[in-house]
Amino acid sequence: MISSLSDRSQYSSLTDCIYLNQASLGLIGQPAVTAMHAFLDDVGRHGNMKMSDSDEVAFFSLLREPAAAILNCQPERLAIVSSAGEMLSQLPYLFRPSAGSRVLSVSSDFPAVTRPWIAYAAEHGCELQFVDERITHDLTETLIQSIDERTSVVAVSYVQFATGTRVDIHRLREATRHVGAMLMVDVTQAAGAIPVDAKSWDADVAVCSGYKWLGGHGGVGLAVMSPRFLDQYPPAPGWMGAPDPFDFEATRLPLADDARRYTQSTMSYVSLTGLTVAISELLAMGLDAVETHAGSLASLLAEELDGSGWRPFRAIGDKAASPHIISLSHQGGGVETTVAALRDENIVCGSRNRRIRISLAHFNDESDVHSLVRVLRQVSSR
Repeated sequence: MISSLSDRSQYSSLTDCIYLNQASLGLIGQPAVTAMHAFLDDVGRHGNMKMSDSDEVAFFSLLREPAAAILNCQPERLAIVSSAGEMLSQLPYLFRPSAGSRVLSVSSDFPAVTRPWIAYAAEHGCELQFVDERITHDLTETLIQSIDERTSVVAVSYVQFATGTRVDIHRLREATRHVGAMLMVDVTQAAGAIPVDAKSWDADVAVCSGYKWLGGHGGVGLAVMSPRFLDQYPPAPGWMGAPDPFDFEATRLPLADDARRYTQSTMSYVSLTGLTVAISELLAMGLDAVETHAGSLASLLAEELDGSGWRPFRAIGDKAASPHIISLSHQGGGVETTVAALRDENIVCGSRNRRIRISLAHFNDESDVHSLVRVLRQVSSR
């Protein structure tokens, strides 16, 4: 019996449903919820009666250590921002690829990764080059083979949101170095589910949302910044990026000497408080254990679906497959009908790119997989 890795009683939604949709909007555990309520009730609602200027700055410090640990980076290189999208939209203007150069990405990647580059290219004469992800091809190899002397930037997600395909960032970094190209990695669909090693990757920037697999709520994003960007002006500097944010001299632009310079302004301290607790919970579980747990459930899922007509985008155990995002298709189609049938049975999952997307999290257990397979087989036999 594969039991849940975490305490299921800490997730009240699990009394009403089987939740297999962490890759979309993730469940938030009770410890994080309690911390958020406590902040709102005891501090946030009281304005400056219960929170001084120094207290406000300190909220960022509380998150920085655990967030740096889960991304494996130096704390001084960790930027805390209002969202991953906020940082992603600035990166073209931080990287500043020259006219005539190429920006390489994946055509089916999450739009927040690609759209800022589309806008930048239209105004600055860059060329956008998209590669397609194919079942029969290794995505990492496809990306590497597309890099040439004109490539200035590679912008890609570590784990593809629709298929769960994992890119080999070490190999990709080596290829970008060979031609002097910069590398941006979005780890939103990885951090909190599998280990992320920003230190050894040495990407120019690695960006992450503070919800989904990290177990937080919207309103916080994280970014690991290369040392080269710690002495540059942010494309969109804000007042909170100063060494002393409450030194309100408006005629100067003082900036912190580390990644704090990328924090723009007051943000969702409720979400920041919850994320601090949620990440600490994940670190206590251990990301290797979380990944192994998802792998066990994924193997069980593949075994029980054998002969049903439902097939994962990449075989379970494939070096490019992620254990926590399983993208299923059926030769008979009917994805949306199947998702609706699952919802009727109180099984919540997603659909992306005409496939059913199953998220396997630390709170899932063997019974969740059995229930999922039962409905999938019922629908496919109709």
